[in-house]
This record gives sequence, structure tokens and C-alpha cells, in this order.
Amino acid sequence: MASLSDFFDMSQPSFKWAALSIAFNPIFWNFVARAEYRKHYLTRIFGNAYYGCYLLAITIFSLGIVRDHIYQSALDDQPYYAPVHQPILGAVLFAMGSTLVLSSMYALGVTGTYLGDYFGILMDAPVTGFPFNVTGSPMYWGSTLNFLGVALYRGKVAGILLTAEVFILYWFALQWEDPFTAEIYAKRERERAKAKQSGKNL
Repeated sequence: MASLSDFFDMSQPSFKWAALSIAFNPIFWNFVARAEYRKHYLTRIFGNAYYGCYLLAITIFSLGIVRDHIYQSALDDQPYYAPVHQPILGAVLFAMGSTLVLSSMYALGVTGTYLGDYFGILMDAPVTGFPFNVTGSPMYWGSTLNFLGVALYRGKVAGILLTAEVFILYWFALQWEDPFTAEIYAKRERERAKAKQSGKNL
């Protein structure tokens, strides 16, 4: 009779490190971005909002690479389970996820991708073309598909569990980020309307 350890092994330190790294990244960038919005720490240190945003972009990108490496290492330590080994489906999901992530980065640019809004670097108008006409958060859901694709490609139940963690954390991150970002742009529109009205009254 098969035991739980035949499917995945949560006692592996690498699994725990992968779970921690997956949780750390969105918590980190939300904490830093909100601190920047309120206190402008990075802008003051570098004397320029763009330089501060670029530093945060490099940091987030690097943390993502480290997280992905830890994830792959964790899967190396996990048992293979044939029923979830779906290499073709895994490759398709990974390709779809990569398309969403890369096209989103192209559409938004560096500052749009890496929380430039919190630095006061606002876009002129919302991006409505691909991939934002598919989903409002293509980077998050594309990344989730990448995790799932790798798990299925390698036949690792642990990868599916970690993908579920990614999905849950990104869902909560969006509940935290979307209203805050919307308020940043709403505030700009209120300020523009106020300035326009003041101009009319002169």
C-alpha cells in the first residue's frame, strides 16, 4: 500500500526553503514599495525616483531567480509520481505562462513592471492590449502557470503543492495591491481636476 511519502516528502529542508522563498518575495516587494510610497527612502538615497525603482527592479528580479533555483532544487529532492508526469501539458503551460510574463513586461516597461507607481512614476493610461485583455494580472498568473508547468513536466506532487502556495499568495497580494494602486491613480486624477479647476478660476 502506497504511503504519503511515495507522493511527496514535506520533511525535506529544500521543500521548506522553497515554501519560504515563495512566501518571502511578494511580502518583500509589497513592504518595500509601500515604504517607498510613504517615505521615499530609495528616492532620497539615490536622488532620483527612477534610480530607486531600477534598484528595486534588479532586487525583485534577482530574488525571483533565487526562488526559482530553490524551487527546482526542492523538486530534485522529491519523489517522482508517474500519474502527474505530464510533460506535454507541462511544456504547454510553461510556454503560456512565459508568454504572459514576458509580454506583460514588454507592455509595461521596467517601471510599470516593477512598481514604479509607488515611486510616483505613473503611466499615462492603463495598458489594455495583450496580455491585459486576457487577464488583469498576467505576470502573477503567468508565473503561477510556470510553476505548475515545471511540476507537471517533472512529475512532482510537491511542485503542485508549491504552485498552490504561489496561487494563494498572489491572490492575496492582488487584494492588497490592486486597491492601493487604484487609489494612487485616483489621487492623480483628483489633483489634475483640482489644478484644472484652479486654472479656470484664475
